[in-house]
Amino acid sequence: QVQLVESGGGLVQAGGALRLSCVASGRTFRVYAMGWVRQAPGKEREFVAGVTWDGDSTYYADSVEGRFAISRDSAKNTVYLQMNSLKVEDTAVYYCNSHPAPFDVWGKGPQVTVSS
Repeated sequence: QVQLVESGGGLVQAGGALRLSCVASGRTFRVYAMGWVRQAPGKEREFVAGVTWDGDSTYYADSVEGRFAISRDSAKNTVYLQMNSLKVEDTAVYYCNSHPAPFDVWGKGPQVTVSS
């Protein structure tokens, strides 16, 4: 059974930065493309960023392009999301999972709150 454990959320002022981490276990992590999605209160879950299985390619939602950076360390079974120039509208719970086809389980997801 796969397990996903995210960390690194918190409260930050607009313009600040945070780094999220996601440690995966229970699967051959390195063969999966991975991604981050987020869900704000009252809104549907939305895609944020993805990285290919080998880490060579990354892709982003338009709303975070140029501000966020996804990366992975397959030796550590870990995927990261560096979030810079944070905006109030980035406030959400963030989750990592296989992308585009997520595993059947989700982590608890760290809360990211950006204040004005």
